[in-house]
Parts: sequence; structure tokens; C-alpha cells
Amino acid sequence: MRDVSIIGVGQTPVGEQWDISIRDLAQQAIREVLADAGRQRVDALYVGNTLGGSVSGQQHLGALLADFAGMRGIESYTVEAAEAAGGAALHTAWLAVAAGAVDVAMVLGVEKVTDMVGPARLTAHGSLLDTDYETVQGATPTALAALMMRLYMDRYGVGLEQFEGFSINAHANGTKNPYAMFRNLIKPGRFATAPVVSPPVNLFDGAPDADGAAAVILVPAEMAADMAPKPVRLAGSAVATDALAVHDRADPLFLAAANLSAGRAFRQAGIGPGDVDLFELHDSFTIVSTLALEACGFAGRGEGWQLAADGRIGPGGDLPISTFGGLKARGNPLGATGVYQVVEAALQLRGQAGESQVPGPRVALTQNLGSLGATAVTHVLTLDE
Repeated sequence: MRDVSIIGVGQTPVGEQWDISIRDLAQQAIREVLADAGRQRVDALYVGNTLGGSVSGQQHLGALLADFAGMRGIESYTVEAAEAAGGAALHTAWLAVAAGAVDVAMVLGVEKVTDMVGPARLTAHGSLLDTDYETVQGATPTALAALMMRLYMDRYGVGLEQFEGFSINAHANGTKNPYAMFRNLIKPGRFATAPVVSPPVNLFDGAPDADGAAAVILVPAEMAADMAPKPVRLAGSAVATDALAVHDRADPLFLAAANLSAGRAFRQAGIGPGDVDLFELHDSFTIVSTLALEACGFAGRGEGWQLAADGRIGPGGDLPISTFGGLKARGNPLGATGVYQVVEAALQLRGQAGESQVPGPRVALTQNLGSLGATAVTHVLTLDE
């Protein structure tokens, strides 16, 4: 297996982009990443997308986007893993380059979800759950997150206000990110008073659906130094799964897939949680952030919220998270989210994060989750030596 490095990154602003098609949105990110990597073409394109078929009415994005980008003939296809599709597409590309099957691979995450509103979008989201045992009963991702949060609060005696540090941090970081959907601050004390969506989840708790596209280019590490001034090593990449239905999991409050994929990625990279300088986690809901910190070894069971409450997740804290605003403030473009996370982590390691820069990071962790943790994709990024 060859070591793999990132030589180029690209992204588009995240938000409600009704005036552009999914192919044009993807093309923007493709142009950005090719320019950053100094390339005109790649050997393969792996696409992460979640709801293209149901929302945009467009499947078979691999062939469409390769052709639209002027690279007809290359290997290209879409990887499906619910909201973890972007991370899974990156894992697929990493495998191809590491195995020697491909030398230059592009990973593109793209999503156009805001073209559909109301019940139609809820129905589309419902397809990411267990259709026979969750969706048919009226369950939605937000409702299930609310049940998980309520169970956590009851089991560990935690009040709603003790989760507010996650959203406060994300929005504070989002104000510095020109690509973020929301660039407004949340004041302390306001979190628990926000309008309720599905109790106890409220508008300040869950991440907004959004449109966006992000891309990275991977090459063998031995080639990277000659192709980019600041390559970033993809030192670990691992995928794991759990039961799709939350009620079928051994413990609804333990993200087993997140734990497994993080452990495997740590072992590949030869590091542990204590070596991580920043963590781009899947903060779709504050309860998911809490459980991810616990599953990945950064906090004990029932203690993940404490990192946010103590201010340890900010840019100058022990473990900066959501450094560009995360899903909560940057926005959640579903199948593109996992690629945005890696773009942001790579920019941090390259020292090119602008106002979002955290001090001197050497090791970054990203984790992309699908269906409230049914799929988890974890990546470890390090500076190339």
C-alpha cells in the first residue's frame, strides 16, 4: 500500500443556491481544486452525494460530472452512504491511490437539497432511515435525535442549557468563514430559549440543510512533494457501520460505528486521541457532537458535553472543533459535508485557514456520519514531512 497525500482543495460557498444546477455547482468546486493543485485532469473522479436522485432528479452523477468537467472517459462513479457519502467517496479514492490502481484521484462532494421544501424534503430525508421500522412510523432524523438527546439528559442528569457551548462555538467560528451559511453569533443563554422543532431539539440545536460542493485531489505521497508546496498526508482512513435503526443498536447513546472507525484510523496513523490538534466532527445535532466526542475517546460516557461547557472546544482550547463553523454554522450540504470537513482540516494544517486558523496544528481528525451514526467515516490528516 502506498502512502497518500492531498495536493489540492476547493470549495464553494454553502447556502440556499436556487439559481444554479447541481452540475454547475459541482463544476465550481472542480475548477477550484484543479487550480489549487495545478492540474488540468485527473485519472478518476469519486462523487459523494446523498439526495441527488430524489431532490435534484439526477442520478448517475459520476458520468455526468466527469463529462461536464471535460474529462470524459475517466473512471467515475457516485458513492452512497447517506450523509456520510462524502467521507465514503474520499475513502474510496484513498483505497484506489493507496493500492496503485490510480495515481491522481479527485473526490467531489456535491449536494443541492434546498430546491425541495416542506413534506417533500422530509420524505427524502426519511429514505436515509430504516424505511420499514422508522420512517413508516413517522420518524425523522430530527425526531430520533430528540429521543437520543432526551434519553441522554435523563440518564446523565444533564440540562438542555449545558449543550449550548457547541452551538455558541460553531457560530463564533462561522463568523470568520466567508463560505459559511450562517455568520451570526449565538449569545450565551439564548440556546435553551430557541423555538422548539422536536423537543428538546430546537432551531439553535440542529444544522441547516444546505447546497454546496467541495473537492480534494489525492496522489501517492512520493509524488506529492513535487506537485504541491504543502501536501497534507492522509494518514488514516476507516469506515465502520452500526444498525441503521437507532432502536436496534446495543445502546442508542453509544456511537459504535464512530468508535470503530476512529480506532481503526488511529491505528493506521499510529496515533491516539491525545495527539489530535483539531477535530472536524459531524455536528448535525448537539447530541451527536456529544456522543462523537465520547465514542472517539475524547471524553468519558456522559461527559462529552463538558468539553463544550468548559470552553475547551474553541480555537484556543484543548480540542478545537467545527473550526470553520461545522455543520451548524457553515451549513450541512449532506453528501458534500465529509469533503468540506477534509478541505477545512487541510487548510488548517497548511496554515491557510485565514481568520479561522488555530495555532500550529500538526494532526487533524475528521469524522463524517450517516443516519445518526449508522455509518462512520474517519480520517486522520497530518503534515507531510
